[in-house]
Order: sequence, then C-alpha cells, then structure tokens
Amino acid sequence: MRTALVIGTGLIGTSIALTLAERGVAVHLEDADPGQARTAAGLGAGSAEEPPGPVDLAVVAVPPAHVAATLADTMRRGRARACLDVASVKGGPRRELAALGLDLSGYLGSHPMSGRERSGPLAATADLFEGRPWVLTPTPETDTEVLNLALELVSLCRAVPVVMDADAHDRAVALVSHMPHLVSGLVAARLEHADDSAVRLCGQGIRDVTRIAASDPRMWIDILSANPGPVADLLGALAEDLEATVAALRALESGDAERRRAGAEGVERLLRRGNAGQIRVPGKHGAAPRAYETVAVLISDQPGELARIFADAGRAGVNIEDVRIEHATGQQAGLVQLMVEPAAVGPLRLGLAERGWSLRA
Repeated sequence: MRTALVIGTGLIGTSIALTLAERGVAVHLEDADPGQARTAAGLGAGSAEEPPGPVDLAVVAVPPAHVAATLADTMRRGRARACLDVASVKGGPRRELAALGLDLSGYLGSHPMSGRERSGPLAATADLFEGRPWVLTPTPETDTEVLNLALELVSLCRAVPVVMDADAHDRAVALVSHMPHLVSGLVAARLEHADDSAVRLCGQGIRDVTRIAASDPRMWIDILSANPGPVADLLGALAEDLEATVAALRALESGDAERRRAGAEGVERLLRRGNAGQIRVPGKHGAAPRAYETVAVLISDQPGELARIFADAGRAGVNIEDVRIEHATGQQAGLVQLMVEPAAVGPLRLGLAERGWSLRA
C-alpha cells in the first residue's frame, strides 16, 4: 500500500491515518468539516489536499448513518482500488450498498475493536489499535486484492485480524460493546441527582462501571440507531434478570425465613452466573485470563511517582502485569494496586519496602 484516503478524521480515522503516515504511506484526509481534516493534517496524519488520482485504499470512518452513502459516492467516482469502512455495525451498510446496485467486489466491511472515551482528531494516537482485534467481514464476492489490502492495513496498525460474518459481528458487538455502554450510562445516571455526601464515597468500583458512560452521546445515538434490534434483545433479557433480582432482594426483607432463604439463593445464582461470565473475558494479549496477586502501595499525587514505582519494580526484577489507581477522597494521595504473578509478590514487596515505599496489606 502506497497511498490511502481517509474519509472522516475523528478519533478512529485520524488514528488510522497517523499510523499509515508513520509507515510511509501517502495519506490524504477528508472530512465534512474541513477544519477537522486540517487539524488531523497538522498532527502529522497526512495531507488535507485532494489526491491526484485513485488511491490504493479508501478508509471510510464516518458515523454509521453516513457510511453507505459515503462508500457509494467513493466507489462510483472510482477514488480507490479498494474501499472499506470502520463502522461499529457491519450488516446494515452492506445491505444498503447492495440495494443501490453497487459492485461489492471492491468493498470490505471492517471494525477495529478499539476506542477511547474522548472523540475527535486531538484524541487520536498511532498506537490505538496495537494488539487489539480488528474484525473483517469479507464475503465470497470480495476481491482477493481488497482482502489483502485490508489485511495489510490491519498489519500496519499492529492489530489482530478476526474474520466474521457481518450479522454475527453485529450480534457480538451488541453483547460486548453496545449493551454494556447503555448499562454503564444507566448506572451513571443514578449519580446525576444523588446527594453529594454519597458521591464523595465513590471508589474504584463505580469508576470502573461508569467509565465508558463519559463518551459522546451523539456518537452513540448513531451507533445504536444502526444496531437497535440485537441491543434491545439483550436489554430485554437483562431486564428479566433485573426483575428476578429485585424480587430476590425484596424477599431478603421478608420476616419469613423460607422467603429469605429463597431470596438469598436467587441473588447467589446471579452472582455465580456473573463469576462464570467474567472468567470468559480474555486476559492479557487476548489470552485466557490469569489469576494475579495484588501488591498495594500508598503513593503521593506528585509528578514522577508512578515512573519511580515502576522503575523500582523493575529493579526488583518484577514485571507489572496490570495496574489500578484508587485516589483518596480529599487527599493528594492514592493507592496503587500492582498486579503481578503470585511468585513475584515476595520479591516485589521486599524490593519496594527497601526503597521506602509504604505497602498496604
């Protein structure tokens, strides 16, 4: 791939463009808002000038509602040897293009499974897709050259290609992305009018659950409007679980011992189902999840402290597998939770203690 056209310079489009530009591809940028394309160009993502001729690959990174129209225009004008989109819904755009009578041999639907709470070109990074799944949805009519260009794009972005049927993809993302976003929003909405005294008690658990609720609602309206059926099906099933859980909790309030026992069993069943589902979530690098031990360290909110603790862990010969930070309410301090292999707990605690860190049990 020598040339590319990225249409849509938001978070995903600009991140793709940054990656390709870093790897020597001549990238041309286009956006409904020319100022946004110029911003992306200013970040080093490519040129905001019209390409002089057809490019090797056109990447359509516009909101789902505009994907089919943008692809149709690009394909009819012969602007690229191959076209793909990166929308989070795949079945709808392909059906719309087919209904328009377009030759779909030059098109491939794709979806990089990566993102951030922030949007726009200024949130873009060249490493956004590194190690992340990138779904490709070819069909028997997809031209081999188009598939190869898509695979080259995924490789240049250091992502992991995953081939799926378009409709199976849409059901999958409803489960692992779209429904969780709405549930996160529902939980976060409970905080909107909560007493300040309650909100001040927020810890890492509520931060984890509500993190994705910070995303742009307008963007999510576009996404959910393109995949409403599968998401509604999942929320309907979730509503049944919620109704059963509410009934079980009400039973725990009962003065009748048998009802309380049944209520406790109902809640326990739900929690155990949650355990069973959670362990299926892939772990580090997409591998099976592993059980890590936690070493908790008190840390001051000062520049360089995280770098120092990581360096000291390295001096102890310990690899940090994951990290979480729980900030103390009203204090310039926090608790850093370092996740490590069980065998590394002793050396890490000893090494950090020798270097003056305050450890917590």
